[in-house]
Amino acid sequence: MIHVAWPWMALLLPLPLLSYRVRRAAEPPGSALYLPFAQLLAPRDADGAVSRRGRVLFGAAWLALVIAAMRLQWLGAPVPSPTSGRRLLLAVDVSGSMATEDMGGNESRLEAVQRVAGEFIDHRQGDRVGLILFGTRPYIQAPLTSDLRAVHQFLDEAVVGVAGTQTAIGDAIGLAIKRLRAEPGFDPKARGARQPVLILLTDGESNAGVMPPIEAARLAAQVGLRIYTIGVGAAPGEGPFGWTQGNDELDETTLRAIAKATGGEYFRATDASALEAIYRQIDRLQPAAGRKQWLRPIDEWFEWPLALAVLLSIPAAWIGSPAWA
Repeated sequence: MIHVAWPWMALLLPLPLLSYRVRRAAEPPGSALYLPFAQLLAPRDADGAVSRRGRVLFGAAWLALVIAAMRLQWLGAPVPSPTSGRRLLLAVDVSGSMATEDMGGNESRLEAVQRVAGEFIDHRQGDRVGLILFGTRPYIQAPLTSDLRAVHQFLDEAVVGVAGTQTAIGDAIGLAIKRLRAEPGFDPKARGARQPVLILLTDGESNAGVMPPIEAARLAAQVGLRIYTIGVGAAPGEGPFGWTQGNDELDETTLRAIAKATGGEYFRATDASALEAIYRQIDRLQPAAGRKQWLRPIDEWFEWPLALAVLLSIPAAWIGSPAWA
């Protein structure tokens, strides 16, 4: 669609005509000096063919110049605009127990998380999402970015045991805090859509790492990081032959304390459908901030009439010069 950015510049169009109408011939203040070659320096007669050509070319050049000043633009179709949105980190447990297949069907705990959390990531349009994988030690798999497709891919590529077989919940929270502090413009007093969020998912208790989970949660609260904790794994119960089945290693007390200390919530996912409901609830609690922002690409066209004005001014100046005969 064609768009005119500065239409008010069209008011300059009659300026040369007004200047021609109101101008007065110069009157010598005293005695005049006769110059035999003065006719060569005088402008052409208004009725002469040369002056008409010059006026037409100068008029066309002025018209093109005014059109260029009006800034013709072509507006493209609206496209989603990347925005700063929310800063949201996912910390996913990839310890050895995440290979357990107790989330319904033939899915392991990690496979269920990859499928459900991947869909959650795809819905966070406009937000910046990062990914932390942790086991015996945590590491950044994807920094905070608006490239949600890349974060989703990194999550799908995670494998059980890649960070060790144990669980370092406190160190994972500490790494999230360190990453957020390094972000440009980080404000520990930010609230609302600007407050950073960490979604920490695990199926066990913290049995590795340097920082205790509760102490890490207190530090997170000091820097304004809200933490939602998710415990995964089937509910413990008695299976065939009197064996205990399900997840009886989950430290729900610690996960609740972490969430409470930072103003978040704790959720329990005993199967894949419960995990889907949890992510939908978090999506409602922390809605994506920039999903409705759009941008129309702009292609500037002013250079074309500007180039035409320059090209027309050359023959116009040549025809109007005294050397033309």
